[in-house]
Amino acid sequence: MTCWSKHRTPIVGRSSSNSLQPVRETREKQIQLWKELILDYCRTQKIFVVGLDEDFPLFSNPVIERSLSHEAREAFLSALVSEGRAEWLDKSHKKCLILWHRIQDWADLIISFVKDNGLEDGVMTVEEIRSGVESRGTELHGMDRTILMRALKHLEHRGKLALFKGTSADDEGVKFSI
Repeated sequence: MTCWSKHRTPIVGRSSSNSLQPVRETREKQIQLWKELILDYCRTQKIFVVGLDEDFPLFSNPVIERSLSHEAREAFLSALVSEGRAEWLDKSHKKCLILWHRIQDWADLIISFVKDNGLEDGVMTVEEIRSGVESRGTELHGMDRTILMRALKHLEHRGKLALFKGTSADDEGVKFSI
């Protein structure tokens, strides 16, 4: 099963969807559909970074041997950035960090994870949160470290935890106080 058969929207599979539509109203609908498709696909596939010029399954359709134009790719990712659902990782706008959950939402998921695991006053490493036994089967498992750190810092500013440095990035710690 390809991503095209699983993630079908009204625009996928049509050759007209491979470039930006010239009529403003149609283009706005097209961009909205693509934003939703990209966020949904990245969430279900646990993809956090999309490269503008890299091979990203949604940007090409082998069934009809078509690919999105560079202009369309940039427009769709830029629309996500302007909504706060993505961020460019570089000044040349070649790589985009996809926020299928906003940082506040990731922070809320961390709070739920902590409560569900009885860690309200516990200590964990950052790596345990994203790849430990406790996080298996949750959206936190395998999450992008940049996003995790931003969510943890958000919670630290809210007084929900304290971050402390270890001897390496792998043993940075978190002391929860929820």
